[in-house]
Amino acid sequence: MAKQLGAKPRIGLLGTGPWAGHTHAPALAAHRGIEFSGVWGRRPEAAAALAAVSGTRAYEDLDALFEASDAVAFALPPDVQAPLAVRAAEAGCHVLLDKPVATTVAGAREVAGAVEAAGAASVVFCTLRFAGPTARWIEEQTAAGGWFLGEAHWLGSLYGAGSSSAYAASPWRREKGGLWDVGPHVLSVYLPVLGDVTEITAARGPADTHHLVLRHTSGASSTATLTLSAPPEAAEAALTLYGSGGRVELPRWDGAVGAFGAAVDALVEAARTGEPAACDARFGLRLTEILTRAEALAEARAKESAEERAQG
Repeated sequence: MAKQLGAKPRIGLLGTGPWAGHTHAPALAAHRGIEFSGVWGRRPEAAAALAAVSGTRAYEDLDALFEASDAVAFALPPDVQAPLAVRAAEAGCHVLLDKPVATTVAGAREVAGAVEAAGAASVVFCTLRFAGPTARWIEEQTAAGGWFLGEAHWLGSLYGAGSSSAYAASPWRREKGGLWDVGPHVLSVYLPVLGDVTEITAARGPADTHHLVLRHTSGASSTATLTLSAPPEAAEAALTLYGSGGRVELPRWDGAVGAFGAAVDALVEAARTGEPAACDARFGLRLTEILTRAEALAEARAKESAEERAQG
């Protein structure tokens, strides 16, 4: 059974990498409405260092952190996150997950099932859904309706020439690429505005680039080009909607720390009211289902093209 929140909910953090250090820990430490109950990491020395600068304590025993917390936030690779999120929910903790929840449908389904069985609240941190300017824009365009077409490209330069980003050392990002790292951001905008995805076409481009064409329940279609390997000079993230209201562009958004604080608020509200958050574990499962299908289609198309070339 999920824990009841006190006046000041206790929220712990799992993860000690750059994302945890730059976003999760600062947001939790600065949030006046919660108690930052502790940090656990796969490297105890890193957990100790992050806890020290964040004004909290480090835990080497994960179950002890679960016991000391009403909720836990995750800053871990997706397929490390998923089984630990199941454990957290079974321990009665509400969960603030990172995107993607998992890179397998089975893994994401287990998380959603465990959260539901425990009666726990869940939020998946899709930055654009919680950053103030973009969150308001999504609400406005969802209410407006009448959209005919969406067009998005997220051209990250994480693996571009000359990149020195700390995130480039992430093994899961290297393996899964832009489809899985930035694809959830684009989908987190498209789904509430245009409706669920009913049809997918996908193809590979250079390096880790993927091109998607989607059909939605509203009847609208959308496109997305996703990569982490663009030249730095070409890096950009943009999304445009076209419809009866004209042409509108996704606004620029603030840093991730403020957005994560808003995600904490959403989790606390869901836990107190029992009303599911819009970006909950079920939504995270749907993102994984769509991305898995797109990846499979792109791989099949690439294999077919290679066979055609080999045959002359």
